[in-house]
Amino acid sequence: VLLRWKHSSSNISPVIAPNLKYLGVMLPYTPLHHLLLRETGLPLVMTSGNLSEEPIAKDNDEALARLRGIADYFLLHNRDISGRYDDSVYMVEGKPQAIRRARGYAPYPIFLPFKSKQILACGAELKNTFCLTKDEHAFLSQHIGDMENEETLEHFENTIELYKKLFRIEPEIMAYDMHPEYLSTKYALKAGSEHGLSLIPVQHHHAHIASCLVENEVEGPVIGVAFDGTGYGTDGTIWGGEFLLADWRSFQRVGHLEHLPLPGGEAAIKKPYRMALGYLYTLLGEGFSLEGLPFSRLDPIELEIIRQQLRRGINCPLTSSAGRLFDAVSALAGVREEIDYEAQAAIELEMLAPNEVDEFRANCYPFYIAEHQGMRVVKLGELFSMIVQDVKNQIPVPMISLKFHNTVAQIIARMCKLISRESGITQVALSGGVFQNRLLLKLATAALQREHFSVLTHHLVPCNDGGISLGQAVIANFTK
Repeated sequence: VLLRWKHSSSNISPVIAPNLKYLGVMLPYTPLHHLLLRETGLPLVMTSGNLSEEPIAKDNDEALARLRGIADYFLLHNRDISGRYDDSVYMVEGKPQAIRRARGYAPYPIFLPFKSKQILACGAELKNTFCLTKDEHAFLSQHIGDMENEETLEHFENTIELYKKLFRIEPEIMAYDMHPEYLSTKYALKAGSEHGLSLIPVQHHHAHIASCLVENEVEGPVIGVAFDGTGYGTDGTIWGGEFLLADWRSFQRVGHLEHLPLPGGEAAIKKPYRMALGYLYTLLGEGFSLEGLPFSRLDPIELEIIRQQLRRGINCPLTSSAGRLFDAVSALAGVREEIDYEAQAAIELEMLAPNEVDEFRANCYPFYIAEHQGMRVVKLGELFSMIVQDVKNQIPVPMISLKFHNTVAQIIARMCKLISRESGITQVALSGGVFQNRLLLKLATAALQREHFSVLTHHLVPCNDGGISLGQAVIANFTK
């Protein structure tokens, strides 16, 4: 599936990819597709053969049993399918960039610039992949899915056994995410202990940067910018807006976005207005007025509950997440207060920005970078104060969106410049799911290049959690 710009003259129904500038165009990969589609003469809407959050069905009986409630007709075949493969998803920004690496790409190996031990890296919770390494090859699995149910865990385990058999790999090392509640982590600890393997936990954002490094055949050290939604930090908080000095072996956290509360935890992710209120109450104080903001329509009882949660610190985990920052700004600007799918608020905020950005590039919200005991922290109070002012002054949302995106790009460039002065490092690696945002990637890359940085990005493997397992395997290989 290739993500393409929607044409203004497109006759595709607006209920397909609503509020987005892109359509996913499915490219035919079998003669059967040509036979089925040749005579229609009109676009068809395609979806994968699975229920939401479940693995794709792979045989006739399974499809008939699981999909009978959503499909009227089935095209069956007597050829067995041995592995479940979703469609790969790519976008092109200069050159192809993987969003989901699956059919047509996996299990073709990633070639390593070193000889690796035999390692099984178990990946993350969302967009899970695993990775098996041997000699100069990293066999990154197809997209497994979100590891949130028994069906996906079974698919994960079965596919590991298939890959081990296909590539004749018997792992001596098991690498896994530090988050103790991930199903992939629990699998690694159980299976690794049963088979007497070395167990190596890997920090989530270090794995992001390592995956970017190895696909670019760069050992480091680099300044790693890891921006995503959620990753378990070494201090027990939720990381996601990180600046690291990193290589294949180790990392040092040298900067991050300000830690701010998630009122209600998971509820704030699904309802970004809670995220926005958490930021506003924390940064601007409880006395600021909601008048003129989208939240003035909210139930006063819920608003008071959120205030009490924040005041008492009840179920308000701290996060430095860049993903949550985008969610909060989206809700504050009135773009999306609740979501129907992951990252919807951030995606729709990006979609509203103008396509042509050069003339607006200088516009930036204020922020400052504080330093304490060698750690630099991006303070966001002024940024939110000015966005509130723009919203109340009814500045067009596309201008707020572009100005905010440019601000995040400037935060990245300024932070990297400060870190570079101290470290002497002039190479930056960008990784994490937030960099699926084309506008941010374009602005951040340009801002860094103006400061004479060499910029590494993803192309072979996803910058999202689909690339985590490759980074885990690389780090585990060099961990003594």
